[in-house]
Amino acid sequence: MTSYKNLIYEVNQYIATITINHPPANTWNLATMEEFEHGIQMAEEDGSVRVVIITGSGEKCFSAGFDVSDAANADIISPKGRNLWCKIDRFSKPTIAAINGHALGGGLELAMCCHFRIMEDNPKAMLGLTELNLGIIPGWGGTQRLARLVGRARALEMILFSKRIDASQALKIGLVDQKSAPGLLMKDTVELAEKLVNRPPIAMGCVIDAFSAGLYEGLERGLEVEAIGSATVRTTQDRNEGFRAFLEKRSPKFEGK
Repeated sequence: MTSYKNLIYEVNQYIATITINHPPANTWNLATMEEFEHGIQMAEEDGSVRVVIITGSGEKCFSAGFDVSDAANADIISPKGRNLWCKIDRFSKPTIAAINGHALGGGLELAMCCHFRIMEDNPKAMLGLTELNLGIIPGWGGTQRLARLVGRARALEMILFSKRIDASQALKIGLVDQKSAPGLLMKDTVELAEKLVNRPPIAMGCVIDAFSAGLYEGLERGLEVEAIGSATVRTTQDRNEGFRAFLEKRSPKFEGK
């Protein structure tokens, strides 16, 4: 475990868990943002990490977004948040948001960047981009990513009216991928992470990179990155293991080589 003031970073069995630990609402001040940046970099560079889980401490909030008490640093925090959230969106290892409570503003914007989102089925926990209540707008990617997940009209309704929705509504419109019964969120999240851990890491990274390139740079670039990935995996030990396991009628054991 790496020691932080506003973050908990743990690695277990190829899974890095990053817990936002800035009570009471796990908001983002400059110190928390800088620690998160460091934690993400560690997870990216650590060859023993194959999947990253992002969650919040406590039972009330995944994250309530920007810490208004640190408004003096807003000019630093906002661009850093925008860039970091983009880094998560284009992260080459699978990321899972374990939404343990409210995810509002920048908190929801972070969750939307993750490849998978699982939310605890707590009727008091809400998702929303509520910035317009303060006379500001979502500034860490919310105007773009929400529409891609739920559609333009629904995203505009949620943002313009600062609408909040619960886990059941979020699942229905595709904002989350799964909801967990109370008390089972981390169990369900780890189960998904463990399934991903058993997939070939290099091939997974190539797929995610191709998705990201297509989304950010267009179809032609996405196809180029796909072709590069296809050539890359042909030379891996995992590819050889996959073929052998298929012929021997057994489950493959991928090592990320």
